[in-house]
Amino acid sequence: MKITFPHMGNTYIALKVIFEELGAEVVIPPKCNKNTLELGTLYSPELMCIPFKITVGNYLESIEKGADTMFMWGGCDVCRIGYYNTLQKDILQSLGYEIQMFCLEPMKNINDVKNFLKKLSFVSGSKNYIKVLPIFIKGLRTLYEIDELDDLVIKIRPRELNRGAVDRLYSSFKEDVNNANGYKSIVETIRRYKEKLLKIEIDKDKEVLRVGIVGEIYTVVEPFINQYLIERLGNMGVEVHRSVTSSEFIKEQLDFIPFLKSDKEEVHRGAKPYLNTEIGGHARHTVGNTVLYSEKNYDGVIHLMPFTCMPEIVAGSILSIVEKDKDIPILKLVLDEMTGESGYLTRIEAFIDLLLNRRESKFYERDISWS
Repeated sequence: MKITFPHMGNTYIALKVIFEELGAEVVIPPKCNKNTLELGTLYSPELMCIPFKITVGNYLESIEKGADTMFMWGGCDVCRIGYYNTLQKDILQSLGYEIQMFCLEPMKNINDVKNFLKKLSFVSGSKNYIKVLPIFIKGLRTLYEIDELDDLVIKIRPRELNRGAVDRLYSSFKEDVNNANGYKSIVETIRRYKEKLLKIEIDKDKEVLRVGIVGEIYTVVEPFINQYLIERLGNMGVEVHRSVTSSEFIKEQLDFIPFLKSDKEEVHRGAKPYLNTEIGGHARHTVGNTVLYSEKNYDGVIHLMPFTCMPEIVAGSILSIVEKDKDIPILKLVLDEMTGESGYLTRIEAFIDLLLNRRESKFYERDISWS
């Protein structure tokens, strides 16, 4: 068995740990690129969202490298991700590829966890799913470690004294972690780079803009889709906070387990006056986190959404009200295979200029009131 999975930021590192520990041969698709998107777009329905098209491209590139088994995460409510695995399997088989595909469905109770562990035991060739549980836990721990590393990168990048130090170190990390195998080696690599990051010289007193990123999880987490937005903002001197991460997503899936605590209740509290029910995808999180960012005095919010994504279209219409109610600037960016870099960057730069001017105006008003 040669197993593969789509890219979604650094989530692939945790999946690599799980499947290698299960004894499978892992085929990591090439880093998302123009060819990935063109391949996926060619064989996908025209009006499907860009995450679907990119994941199809990931699969096709992995099949070229010998993969015969596909893993995909599922979804629920009105978000089309619940249909991804079925439709993608049909597309690949129509192209003549004989592949197996299994899916991580949403987990709402302990029986759903058991069902997923049974699917993992199929990969290992074991019939005892209990033996798979420690490996699943290793994957979760790896995911938490990765997101902690990424949070550190986001915090240090806008404050670094030696421009580009974080990006150079992060590039080296990606090379080393891709060459590492197994849970122990990969976690040791992540922790070693955390220590290196903490040694980078920074300006601790630097006043930086703080911008929250909300939207559909794939567009927030996968840098190729959002055109490396978080890295670009960091290099512009902006500290970014991602409202959704892979580790938080898993926590929310498993927070019926007593010792796991997610931020879901706080997010739902923020969204309650505007959207008090699940409508699919991360729409409720988009609204709730925007409210929370306003309460925490963030300078602005950027809303990322795939073209034709119904949950985010609904959330976007609500954000127009939140923007006025909470007096927080919001930039909406719609992403698809036609998104051009120059116009995209122009909008981001103009938004950051707006936030800088707004902050300066507030300081000026405060100084006048003190005089």
